[in-house]
Amino acid sequence: MSRVPLFVFLAVGLPTLGCQPRTTESDKPAEVPRYPASAFHETVSHFGSSFSHDEERILVTSDESGIFNVYSQPFAGGELTQLTHSDTDSIRGVSWFPDDDRFLYSTDEGGNELNHLYVSEQDGNVVDLTPGEKLKASFAGWSGDKKSFYVRTNERDPATFDVYRYSVEDYTRKRVFENDGRFFPGPVSDDGRWLALSEPISSADRNVWVADLEDGSLTHVTPHQGDVSHGISTFTPNSRELYYSTDEHGEFTQVWSYDLESGERRLVAEADWDVWVVYFSEEGRYRVTVVNEDASTAVTVLDTETGETLSIPGLPPGDLAGLGISRSETRLAFYLTRDRAPANLWVHDLEAGGEARQLTRSLNPEIDRAHLVGSEVVRFPSWDELAIPAILWRPHGASAEKPVPAIVLVHGGPGGQSRRTYSANIQHLVNHRYAVLAVNNRGSSGYGKTFFHMDDRKHGDVDLKDCVAARGYLEGLDWVDGGRVAIMGGSYGGYMVGAALAFAPEAFDVGINIFGVMNWVRTLESMPAWWGAQREALFDELGNPAEDRERLERISPLFHTENIVRPLLVIQGANDPRVLQVESDEIVEKVKARGVPVDYVIFPDEGHGFRKKKNRITASERYVEFLDRHLKSAGDSAGSSS
Repeated sequence: MSRVPLFVFLAVGLPTLGCQPRTTESDKPAEVPRYPASAFHETVSHFGSSFSHDEERILVTSDESGIFNVYSQPFAGGELTQLTHSDTDSIRGVSWFPDDDRFLYSTDEGGNELNHLYVSEQDGNVVDLTPGEKLKASFAGWSGDKKSFYVRTNERDPATFDVYRYSVEDYTRKRVFENDGRFFPGPVSDDGRWLALSEPISSADRNVWVADLEDGSLTHVTPHQGDVSHGISTFTPNSRELYYSTDEHGEFTQVWSYDLESGERRLVAEADWDVWVVYFSEEGRYRVTVVNEDASTAVTVLDTETGETLSIPGLPPGDLAGLGISRSETRLAFYLTRDRAPANLWVHDLEAGGEARQLTRSLNPEIDRAHLVGSEVVRFPSWDELAIPAILWRPHGASAEKPVPAIVLVHGGPGGQSRRTYSANIQHLVNHRYAVLAVNNRGSSGYGKTFFHMDDRKHGDVDLKDCVAARGYLEGLDWVDGGRVAIMGGSYGGYMVGAALAFAPEAFDVGINIFGVMNWVRTLESMPAWWGAQREALFDELGNPAEDRERLERISPLFHTENIVRPLLVIQGANDPRVLQVESDEIVEKVKARGVPVDYVIFPDEGHGFRKKKNRITASERYVEFLDRHLKSAGDSAGSSS
């Protein structure tokens, strides 16, 4: 991917794999009960599709226990078996070992994002592969012969990630690449010779290099003039080509190949949208292409032997993600989600044939699926007539006779994207009769490079005007009460909440700021060291605090709290390394001192995003309680809840 949001808050992800196109789900029940937040959040989140060495089990990460842990899911179906048992820190499964029942997993402490990589041995013993203080590590793939694996770690220099090769047998290791600070390391080719490297120059300019791990030489894969953004996709299984993404040839990213010996290039994949990534099955029989298609995900699987596109029978409409292919290339595991259904694990046996099978049932059985609401993609003109894409959720029963209040929801980033998917938070809000418009303001990814860069050095201005125009769009819907509209968002979206209340103080009736940046000077100065070269790209987009302090203060809500007159709810994780708690502390103190109603919720055991189910439930309940109190008048039948 060439366009990556820097402060991510909301993201997920539609297949073409024999699925029908997504359609609007129109069955509307006559009466819809009001569910508590717990009902929606008691749905279970699953992800992960690594196959065990015998291909009979899938390594799954799930919050079934209330916090993310690692589980084993039989391919044949049946109950999940819990493999890790944390009740404090979320654990993410990474991969089974190739030839036995060991597995890799990753975890941090309290959401501080300083992940270590661990091995769970067959006897249950756990080994920290990356011990030490204040370091961050991540898995970088298996070697082609499966006798070793690669790990990125910044233990030598907090701002730089080196690459180590670990022995599968005894975990002894050797550093194979020492980073000079310019690069972020990607995958290693199956033959162990080549390492792909990403070099961020600016928000619009990114290079790809390859390092020859045999002789230490570096090759610039993407020489170019002007601003062109490139990203790493994958090496081919024969280690002869590197696939990389580029926006050099138009508005949207394509995937090209680079021959590692001859330097020749060829186009691999293009679409009328961004091609996110291309990757292969173990021996290269299948090639997977993922496209960001108007806030949905289109996945195609090419059989390279027959030249035909693989069709998977039996799939309902929805978004497909996390497609894993077994080592024998005969079994598939993937996730399917819809507006009214959370992600579920599906499998398909290519040898046996037949239809795909759903293995998990994530939706809380206490919820009638007919009571959930589907979404639609809409577009509205902004202040300068630019068409702004957005995702709209309409509550059941909302009509001109019974209009509902509304929320303009802003994604994280800068450069994120709101997408069509199941969201417990959104379904809870819509169930309590709030329309939700998730706006993809200019600067969002997925709509071409011109659109993506329209807010560069204009944050708190043109992007805010798009959000204000979103309210105007809502006011034009006869089933929305245009006099009662909130703005809500997390991270960069939380910043937009602060900006709206400070710079357009009459535009919205209330604001919900979820760990939003309130002081860009401090946030940019306090970025974690492991952001490394990426910080320069962020400086390019927003400004360097050493050179642009006056402008950054001008766009920071903290310095303009005298303008804030609307009620404000602030939600913050105490361990957030990206948006420090002091950001929220100070905005709350200043706004409250002026007599403006402010609610403040701090989670002492969370970071940038809430991983524990109990905290997500608390936050979701507070959203609705705050909105009911400030947007709905006493006795308003639309606001009644149970």
